[in-house]
Amino acid sequence: MPSAIAAHSHRPTTKVLPKSYKSRKTTKGALRDQAKGKIPNETSQRKTPHQQVMSKFDRRNQAKQRQLAKHKEHQRETSIFSGRDAAPRIVAVVPLCIDNDVSAAIKSLNGSLDIESEVPESSFRVPVDRFKQKLQYVPVKRDLTACIDAARIADFVVFILSSKVEVDALGELIIRSIENQGMSTLFTVVQNLDKIQPAKARPDVVKSLASFMTHFHPGQEKIYNLDSRQECSNLMRSLCTTTPKGINWRDQRSWMLVDEIRWPSTETESTVLTGIVRGKGLKADRLVHVGDWGTFQIEKITAAPLPTKKRKDDGMVVDQEEAENVLEIPDNDQDDIAELAPEEVTMDDADVEEDMKEPTTKKGVLLDDHHYFSEEEPEVYAAPKKLPKGTSSYQAAWFLDDVSDSESELDDQEMEDVQGDDIPAAPEDGMEGLAHREPTEGAMSEYPQSEMFVEPNEDDDAAQLEAYRARKRDEAEEDKEFPDEIELHPNVLARERLSKYRGLKSLRTSPWNTEEDRAYQPEEWSRLLQISDYQSSRNRSIREALIGGVAPGTRVHVHLRGVPRDLEKSYTPSQPVSLFSLLRHENKKTSLNFDITHKEDFEKSIKGKEELIVQCGPRRFIINPLFSHPGNTENNVHKYCRYLHPGQSAIATFMGPITWGAVPTLFFKRTSSEGEDGEAVVPLQLVATGTARPPSTSRVIAKRVILTGHPYHIHKKVVTIRYMFFNREDVEWFKALPLWTKRGRSGYIKETLGTHGYFKANFDGRINPQDAVGVSLYKRVWPRSAIPFTRPLLEGASGSQDEDMNEDIQ
Repeated sequence: MPSAIAAHSHRPTTKVLPKSYKSRKTTKGALRDQAKGKIPNETSQRKTPHQQVMSKFDRRNQAKQRQLAKHKEHQRETSIFSGRDAAPRIVAVVPLCIDNDVSAAIKSLNGSLDIESEVPESSFRVPVDRFKQKLQYVPVKRDLTACIDAARIADFVVFILSSKVEVDALGELIIRSIENQGMSTLFTVVQNLDKIQPAKARPDVVKSLASFMTHFHPGQEKIYNLDSRQECSNLMRSLCTTTPKGINWRDQRSWMLVDEIRWPSTETESTVLTGIVRGKGLKADRLVHVGDWGTFQIEKITAAPLPTKKRKDDGMVVDQEEAENVLEIPDNDQDDIAELAPEEVTMDDADVEEDMKEPTTKKGVLLDDHHYFSEEEPEVYAAPKKLPKGTSSYQAAWFLDDVSDSESELDDQEMEDVQGDDIPAAPEDGMEGLAHREPTEGAMSEYPQSEMFVEPNEDDDAAQLEAYRARKRDEAEEDKEFPDEIELHPNVLARERLSKYRGLKSLRTSPWNTEEDRAYQPEEWSRLLQISDYQSSRNRSIREALIGGVAPGTRVHVHLRGVPRDLEKSYTPSQPVSLFSLLRHENKKTSLNFDITHKEDFEKSIKGKEELIVQCGPRRFIINPLFSHPGNTENNVHKYCRYLHPGQSAIATFMGPITWGAVPTLFFKRTSSEGEDGEAVVPLQLVATGTARPPSTSRVIAKRVILTGHPYHIHKKVVTIRYMFFNREDVEWFKALPLWTKRGRSGYIKETLGTHGYFKANFDGRINPQDAVGVSLYKRVWPRSAIPFTRPLLEGASGSQDEDMNEDIQ
């Protein structure tokens, strides 16, 4: 078949364009014009090694180098567990159910590798010859304190579940507490699974237990069966070969699980704690915190090698004893045990104290930084200096004034304060929450003709006041429109009851005059640790722990000074005891701030200044915290919160020893041991969790009270207000304060009317007759000091110290 003939078409034009000149040899000028300023060398444009175009050989070499670096890092992390005198892997065995048997669980694990060993109540070591490792078991009972302390110093945590009994409230409390304080690698096992009949129901039980654990730890999909020798062997392999992930705040310090305690026989001798150093190097100059005992100084650190056996010439095996080998002793740089600065050290400037004059009589309330209507009051305010004159070298240790460290390699993200979503400004917060002014009206006057004011009858006025407040009391319970509102008794003078309070034009931007607060600050406030640059001070303290000290993995005797003799009577060998080395300055007291988030499991609100038990790192305290709004403000003033409601977050503030870094924190609250139905419940609940934040003594926590009044007569923008004050003198005293309404209108007091506290006010727009007029007053509240907690957490419920909500108004 002939091929198809292609269709022919004529060109659109007969014009023929000449061919372009193609030459490989172009002049330098043409090349320069063609580049138009660009650099033709492609490799020179790529600045960093990641931008360079590498060959296949270079890419393989880079991958190999990366693999070798990762291998060296892994060897460095596991080198403490390798060798003849290596440190054992600490395994905390935690029971979660009532019928769990810790001793049987450990025997099942050891029996899978044919290891025969007795299981005492205290911690003990077991050599695992198959994997050339050592395991140190820490068996604990179903006690919250023991479980938390064991998990805090463990490389591996093993949770024991039951195949028949569900995890009760105490078991869930143990899980949540260990999870929120920081936990290393976790494994979960189940006991008595073979007793489940029929056998085909066992997989469903394991699946149910795995679903329960993934609710708390999403990565826990594997549940090991202790009745299966193969699964026990697999778990032992994981314990001996897995690299524990560790705990960040723990690994920044030196710590030790105490294996043996030698109590002194005389008062001159020291208490000796024996164990293996972990984490960073243990320094004799730093203070150590031991369990619930407290903080102590180190007298010396001596070597404590395990006894070795040596053969004599005649073949007889004898124990070899070595003389005392002192590894480290403290020098002149040893930290002091004192929590507060000496009494003669204060932050008040000496020149300011000399220039202070006798207080003058005030004629009005303090608004921002000035007493209005008091012309004789000077307006000049001298800010206190950061360091007083004549400070000695010992006293200067309480004033941290480090330079900023902008090249720090440490993680600065933990330093950032909680930003979150900005809380919208309300009318009671000041200028930011007010509505815009209404447009001016040409036909209306802002100053209408005055009307005659009729003084009301006292009996009728009292009856109307009671009816008005009864109606508002119902509205407050339903809508909580004014959580800071207070009601003054008609016979109480507002200027006396609210003498500590001041006004602010704006809660977020108005300056706070600290001179007025000095008369009410706690006695120890001026002796607290002052930190001008937290980031630099923290980085310096953490860097110091990286160098020097007794190397990790060394078995040592730590000789402590000043340990009370009474602790020997209360010591229980079954309770694990840990030793943590504190970083520099971590024993000094200051004003601490913590992020706190209300746990949704606890349905009740937490009252401010209510007694709580806090655990931050290795220490526990009894605190009465102040709650305040998070975030950063221009004037560093934060509103005090009377309650922390479920699901809310805030900043908890109290005075206590500082802890460097973002350390997880637990907040417990003691409750009644009987439930609503008369059933026995756990007398302690985990009500909130948090994280340590930078401390600050300049952070002002302002408690707000709101006085509200009722529009009695409205004439355009001029309103007569009643029920806010009850005498003429109070109106004159608080005359400078700005007024606001719920709907965002702002105004000011124009003049007083009569003697019962009525006054006339001008507003920037018309107000609704159902609107409420308010005025905001603030005073600074001071954090309370923490008390060390030295008892078991579940040792009887102590009565909480309930605080009267109106006590600070007096």
